[in-house]
Amino acid sequence: MNTKTTRITPEQVDEQLAFCDQIHALWTARGITPKAYVETYGCQQNEADSERIRGMLAQAGYAICDQAEGADVVVMNTCAIREHAEQRVFGNLGALTHTKRRHEGQKIFLCGCMAGQEHVVERIKKSYPHVDGVFSTHHLWEFPSLLYRTLTVKKRVYATADEAGSIAEGLPVVRSGGLKAWVSIMYGCNNFCTYCIVPYVRGRERSRLPEDVLAECRELIASGVKDITLLGQNVNSYGKDLGLGVDFADLLSMIAELPGEFLIRFMTSHPRDASHKLFDTMAKYPKIAKQLHLPFQSGSSRVLKAMNRHYDREQYLELVNYAKSVMPGLVLTSDVIVGFPGETAEEFEETLTLIEQVRYDSLFTFIFSPRKGTPAASMEDPTPKQEKNERFDRLCALQNAISEEIHNEYVGKTFRCLVDGTDRGHITARTEGGRLVRFEGSEDLIGTWQNITITGSTTWSLVGEMNNE
Repeated sequence: MNTKTTRITPEQVDEQLAFCDQIHALWTARGITPKAYVETYGCQQNEADSERIRGMLAQAGYAICDQAEGADVVVMNTCAIREHAEQRVFGNLGALTHTKRRHEGQKIFLCGCMAGQEHVVERIKKSYPHVDGVFSTHHLWEFPSLLYRTLTVKKRVYATADEAGSIAEGLPVVRSGGLKAWVSIMYGCNNFCTYCIVPYVRGRERSRLPEDVLAECRELIASGVKDITLLGQNVNSYGKDLGLGVDFADLLSMIAELPGEFLIRFMTSHPRDASHKLFDTMAKYPKIAKQLHLPFQSGSSRVLKAMNRHYDREQYLELVNYAKSVMPGLVLTSDVIVGFPGETAEEFEETLTLIEQVRYDSLFTFIFSPRKGTPAASMEDPTPKQEKNERFDRLCALQNAISEEIHNEYVGKTFRCLVDGTDRGHITARTEGGRLVRFEGSEDLIGTWQNITITGSTTWSLVGEMNNE
């Protein structure tokens, strides 16, 4: 694995934008406005990457559409975290043979985390001849030149070499919404959890320069964005590779001191690098949402060691207790894996007791999925699938009950919420902690902050009414 970070020069970015202009000229000469469809799987980082892919396509003259049928280019931005996600991609990729048959000039690309796995690339080469190009996350910035080659040379292209992880500033972006925005502050991961493929497909940790992050945030705030989520595989590691003496808490402070009315959130935090300084910074600034996603993965210290998580149960609980002490009312969410290889019934019970002790607002729950190339994939795993499923159901039932109890405690209280959309005939808003609220109102309210009194709740959402007092 190449661990050196490459900062793509402005000249290199300009070369790619020149390819966008050439592609635009090709279509203009035909008198056609081409269409492009980008399908995204996986995490928020993939969503942010897709926004840049759409930006490059828009600069190349493509109109962004919402389906593969009839599109002149289809890009599938993939996730490799779970086997189910991979199989879904292969199924949908196979179905594109029909759209391409009906639209012979259609160009199909596969990118994202799956494209960083050699066995996936070989499978695409052998079994999916209708796919025109594959590029890994390291080569995303080169997409315009790859697309140009498929349009002019008419050959399949691959950009999947194990090259240094890159950072490219200045790529065009087409964002999904006007009120909320993702801002990637770093890429890659150094933790090498034994179950996780991310370090192998996204490379080692590399941070954007603080001034580049701040410039992007200023631009977003000026454009009317009210809710900014900072992204990284492990945001808490931000700045370690820069040598500037600026850590993640420092970056949060800088953004929180920018003028404007907005909230900052971030994902994902690794407990190994979470600190009291970070929680103190969150508590200090009103513009930093009192919402924390802090994955614990298992309540068993032995399992955590086998996962290579670099903390134990007691250390995790100390972090959570401190965060709650300086931020009363903190909305806390987490990830948990059920059925890690070798997890005993007693160790699973430790996970349940941790959930009962912490009382998360919600959890993202997963049954262990072996990933080829990771250490956990070759670990002895004697627990039957049925038993894992039963454990998973018990865990979900416990968390759903806790979530419902916590939401019940919202009833009668008033929260300042950002009105963000509509859903099934209702107006929707989000509390500072990210809880979904449905209420009656006018669509003219979208984009404003409103005081909403909670009148009812379910396991997953809240019901409220505007409070104009």
